[in-house]
Amino acid sequence: MRGEPGATADLADRMAGSLEFGTAGLRGPVRAGPNGMNTSVVVRTTAGVAAWLARHGKTGEPVVIGRDARHGSERFAMTAAEVLYAAGFDARLLPGPLPTPVLAFAVKHLGAAAGVQITASHNPPADNGYKLYDDSGSQIVPPSDGEIEAAIEAAPGATAVTRMPGVPVLGDEIVEEYLARVAALPVGSSRRLRVAATALHGVGADVLSRALALAGFTDVHLVADQAKPDPDFPTVSFPNPEEPGATDLLLALAQEVDADVAIALDPDADRCALGLRDRDGSWRMLRGDETGVLLGEHVLSTTNAADPLVATTIVSSSMLGRIAEARGARYAETLTGFKWLTRAGEGLVFAYEEALGLCVNPDFVRDKDGIAAAVMACDLAATLKSSGRSPLDVLDDLAARHGVHLTDQVSLRVTDLSVRTKVLDAIRNAPPTTLAGIPVTAEDLSPTTDAVRISGGGLRVVIRPSGTEPKLKTYLQVVEPVPDTVTGSQKEALAKARSIAATRLAALREEVEALLSTQP
Repeated sequence: MRGEPGATADLADRMAGSLEFGTAGLRGPVRAGPNGMNTSVVVRTTAGVAAWLARHGKTGEPVVIGRDARHGSERFAMTAAEVLYAAGFDARLLPGPLPTPVLAFAVKHLGAAAGVQITASHNPPADNGYKLYDDSGSQIVPPSDGEIEAAIEAAPGATAVTRMPGVPVLGDEIVEEYLARVAALPVGSSRRLRVAATALHGVGADVLSRALALAGFTDVHLVADQAKPDPDFPTVSFPNPEEPGATDLLLALAQEVDADVAIALDPDADRCALGLRDRDGSWRMLRGDETGVLLGEHVLSTTNAADPLVATTIVSSSMLGRIAEARGARYAETLTGFKWLTRAGEGLVFAYEEALGLCVNPDFVRDKDGIAAAVMACDLAATLKSSGRSPLDVLDDLAARHGVHLTDQVSLRVTDLSVRTKVLDAIRNAPPTTLAGIPVTAEDLSPTTDAVRISGGGLRVVIRPSGTEPKLKTYLQVVEPVPDTVTGSQKEALAKARSIAATRLAALREEVEALLSTQP
């Protein structure tokens, strides 16, 4: 409105170019203008996607369109479907707001040429997004993103793009087929487990409840205030299970019902966070790396694959590599993002990234899947409970065998994205030679990826710009071996190693924060 404070700056931002179609698709605030998520942007984006698919000989093939329950999602999904339908594709809408993993499953299950999911995942309430899957059922990777970006730029104005109503809607059988595959994942026989869970106002509550029930886990308690989809996310300031406070209601419920495990999904249910009762009786959420190594060990200890491969990213804990070596499995590290993890190699049985992304079912979902991960986590927890143990005991065992691996993050939030480049370039040009008193060396990972890795003496730091947020992210890891001990002193040795690792990590964090703050 004329005269409103900030109106000029807001208008300039809305018109400051177009949302960039990268390897995560589009993501931005729902608002008018080319630099926002709106019907016009979705029309031109989909016209570009249709042109790209046509050039690859995919005209006439199925394309599946799904959505979450955010502001604009229903309208954007229908818009994308109508553009694809008019362009000669066998467009099919998923039946209502559903988790992203269902869309990824449908693409592969139906042999589709592509899939579109309208979602902003765990972004703030004002945002929405457009995620694209190719015919492998995985998110797109270069050079596809560049080809699509060029096709979008060449697309006509939104009013000149043809849309055709009457797009077929798939029945609930596609969800039932997905659920049947997920419910078959558990390998243990025990189902005695009490679960507290939350969908954080997203679309995962119903599908999670159905998946757990089909798998035999029926003692499930949902956070009632967060169970129904709500695009305003009223009980959380930021709908991301990693954010402080986001899981407070979940942990309170877990305490109240005396649960064995707590599960938090992000709003589109492709991420899964686990909470456990600690040794002192209090509840805490596990870090993504802790959940990753727990489920990685569980999958490797139970798989029937002849030559299994597990994978994680360059910024995640390196413990998975040691677990794989001990289990006689292959191990791969990829660039960040599941678009790379699902392409890690043949025989992939498990992949994870530290940001709560877990894939325990790559044979039918080539992406992170919070629903399937939750079911597998319950399988692990129930199996352990039947023998009087808990996942914390497994974490102790893994640390004793492979060393204490502690990880942390330091993020520099910026308002001007160019600051990220300036800071990272300054570190490239003058990297530290010591960190936390340990000699280190720096490795520039460009042009493979825009990142710097600094390591030495059991320390590792990876610095990279976030692909979805205005942040420069720094990932920290320290590894402290646990010495062999005589029977009865293992607990003390482990406690001492953890104390040393925690002290080293704190010192590393302090120096990295100082390093980032002194850059231009």
